[in-house]
Amino acid sequence: MINHSSISKAQIFKLIKSNKIQLAGNRKLKIYGTLQCKSGKRMMEKNRVFFISKTEAEEQGYRPCAHCMKEFYELWKHGSL
Repeated sequence: MINHSSISKAQIFKLIKSNKIQLAGNRKLKIYGTLQCKSGKRMMEKNRVFFISKTEAEEQGYRPCAHCMKEFYELWKHGSL
């Protein structure tokens, strides 16, 4: 997990381009989603964290976003994840 506030925008873009960042999450709400998610784009930088994979996010106790990851959210909601 990488905190948005701990790295520069240039570093973020470099990590995204090299596929070392694939998902973003909200530190306070414990929700993760895609980098293109409209809900995630409105999030405050101080609450944003980045993940390499879905597995990493879930190991940290985050749940899928109901907007951009509907399929995974439904599985999580019904206890199938």
